[in-house]
Amino acid sequence: MTPVLESRSLDPAEVEKFSKIAAEWWNPKGKFAVLHVFNPVRLAYIKEQVTARFARDPYARRPFEGLKFLDIGCGGGLLTEPMARLGAEITGVDPSEKNIGTARVHAAEQDLAIDYRAASAEQLAEAQEAFDLILNMEVIEHVADPKAFVSTCARLLKPNGLIFIATLNRTLKSFGLAIVGAEYVLGWVPKGTHQWERFITPEELETWLAAAGLKQLDRTGVTYNPFSGEWRRARDMDVNYMLVAQKPAPLSILAN
Repeated sequence: MTPVLESRSLDPAEVEKFSKIAAEWWNPKGKFAVLHVFNPVRLAYIKEQVTARFARDPYARRPFEGLKFLDIGCGGGLLTEPMARLGAEITGVDPSEKNIGTARVHAAEQDLAIDYRAASAEQLAEAQEAFDLILNMEVIEHVADPKAFVSTCARLLKPNGLIFIATLNRTLKSFGLAIVGAEYVLGWVPKGTHQWERFITPEELETWLAAAGLKQLDRTGVTYNPFSGEWRRARDMDVNYMLVAQKPAPLSILAN
């Protein structure tokens, strides 16, 4: 059994589940193949929102230069590495030592300077660390207490900081496509990867964000096109969706 960090948000069974397949992260035809195909749409959304809201040149080679990022539940670093290449000073955290080991080895092979830690969001918040941007992609549906987890993420954000969240909606359509279709029929992800009852509606997530003092700025659905084999942004949020929210600056800061 893989050692698991103690944290209010962590579900040991979920950590163990992903630890067992840690070696698969960078295999584009392995157990995380769907994330390799999904990654371009996630990256495009993050880059578009960050450059627009931080007044950065989207065509610059390193538009995230000077921004401090945190990738929570980074796994093997599929999103962490592109952020580093775009100039971000990035920390990747994951409760699985095996995932972090895989991420460190791959980053070293790519000559990328990334601060990888086997840690939880709560540990960083207790250490009073703060970030300009937080990535929380395909993670929140795996934590034990998602409302408390959102609150912890809010504590980690600097004033005017952004948080990106990608997750799955709890609908009959998502049960049919994300559970039955993706896990049992198409075999995109290992069986048992997701639990439908843990999926989160956009309304629930928006409520938790507001309770944590965060303002939702934008949200979009993400759908799969079986003819092109691509994921695309769409109005349809019945299955996959992404959003970005901001931590408003205190009035005292705005006054200055």
